[in-house]
Amino acid sequence: MINDFRYKNYNTKKEQASVFRLPSSVFFSLLFTLFSFLSFAQVTASIDSTSIKIGEQITYHIQVETDTTSLVVFPEGQTFTPLEVIESYKVDTLKNNDKYNLIKTYGLTQFDSGKYTIPRQKIIIGTKTFFTDSLKVEVNNVLIDTTKQGLYDIKPIIEVKKSSSNFWKYLLVALIIIGAIAFLMYWFIWRKKPLTEAEEIALLPPYDRAKLALKKLDESHYLEHAELKSYYSELTGIIRKYLDEKVYDHSLESTTDELISRLQLLKQGNQIDLSKDTIKNIESILKRADLVKFAKSAPDIALAELDRNTIDAEIDHVKEVLPEASEEEKLLDEKYREELERKKKRKKIIITVVLSLFLIIAMFVGFSIKYGFNYVKDTIIGHESIELLKGDWVTSEYGVPPVTVSTPRVLKRMDPQIPKELLQQVDITMFGYGSLIDKFNIVVVTSKVKNLGKEDKIDIKQAIDGSLKTFEKAGAQNIITLNEKFETPNGAEGLKVYGTLDFPVQNSEKFEKGNYVILGFTAENVIQQIALRWREHDVYADEMVERILNSVELKKEEE
Repeated sequence: MINDFRYKNYNTKKEQASVFRLPSSVFFSLLFTLFSFLSFAQVTASIDSTSIKIGEQITYHIQVETDTTSLVVFPEGQTFTPLEVIESYKVDTLKNNDKYNLIKTYGLTQFDSGKYTIPRQKIIIGTKTFFTDSLKVEVNNVLIDTTKQGLYDIKPIIEVKKSSSNFWKYLLVALIIIGAIAFLMYWFIWRKKPLTEAEEIALLPPYDRAKLALKKLDESHYLEHAELKSYYSELTGIIRKYLDEKVYDHSLESTTDELISRLQLLKQGNQIDLSKDTIKNIESILKRADLVKFAKSAPDIALAELDRNTIDAEIDHVKEVLPEASEEEKLLDEKYREELERKKKRKKIIITVVLSLFLIIAMFVGFSIKYGFNYVKDTIIGHESIELLKGDWVTSEYGVPPVTVSTPRVLKRMDPQIPKELLQQVDITMFGYGSLIDKFNIVVVTSKVKNLGKEDKIDIKQAIDGSLKTFEKAGAQNIITLNEKFETPNGAEGLKVYGTLDFPVQNSEKFEKGNYVILGFTAENVIQQIALRWREHDVYADEMVERILNSVELKKEEE
């Protein structure tokens, strides 16, 4: 039947064309696949010398030739162990038509003699990963000719004073600034300022104020210069102010006739026992003052002095006939003064709070402009992830065979909590930090399968699926998975499963978006997994994850 199909003839060209026609979607897929194969990238590595002396620098070059659209990521950090990176130089870029020639240079050294191998380095070009070849280096001792070089006794131990920290300087500057601001606020806002003469006069009782005003009028030179208009204006102002405060509260704006009519009504109503002579004298002086001010009358100086004495006497008469303030009035006056004090204090508090907020906002904006808003917000206000990222990291080995990894905190041994039946088949050791409901979570698990046949193989993808089910049991939802090959800096190959998920918020029915990565490795009867989980859009957690993944190293059990 196969032969019949293979040699079957078609009668028309139309039939032949229909056999070889491809769907458009398949055509475009093949087209994109062809372009992906045509993308070009070449990676080479070299060193300037394979033999150096202790402490001498080796120049390590990585050269990448790729097209202009690819993003290239060179290795960073101490990925050249056992050699140390003493300097990482900037990338030199040369353009050749539609390709870039990128050259990354590192300065390496070693302070112990011996033969060393520079491990393969990982370079990411676009979505692909490339590795350089490992290179061998010999580090030689520095030979000393003792026949020419004199020998000396070992120098005694010299006590070196510990260098003082600059922390106290920054603290001192901060305290000085805060103290200066506090002093300025106290001096201009809270300090009890000495009263001016006008404020001291305003605090006097009305009677004492009127008497003091008459005394100041005597000290003036109005009469000496025949300035009768100014003299009578102040004289009548004194008696009007006194009457305004103690007798009739519209005395200042009332005309002479209106004021006299009000005084007579108060007398008739027995509200104040003013004598007819007192009312008459006040009326006479007020009308004379009106003539001086408006009709430009010019009385004798002696008459003006007499009018001053008359006003002085009438103020005494008014005081004598005024009823004494009741206890209720005195209490109201006291409450009024207390209310004024409270208003003043409230005003000072508001000014202090506004100024403090302004200074805090100004400092925040200033630091944000200089260092960036997120840095200021996360550093000053506080951020759990940045504290982990900037803290002292720990590099340690976990499990047997060991998994070496750098983490922001030491991973603590955890109880895997698996059924006893499974314990008879698998030995599990688990180390971790945090949990699924925490902001950042990392777990390292090593499992040894017992009684595994020689022909049996461990399915690492199936093992990672078991870890994803653990996420589900802990309450995670909407788990999206992607996977790709993964290789550690020391050449161990495994599987990387990553994606997003919704994890539950503690003490709440809400869920929060997050990311996860699971690395899986197998060797004979051993399964090694590293699982990380963190919040979405947490840039500091992203940096931690990258740093952790770049630090993973696996060792064989016999090592």
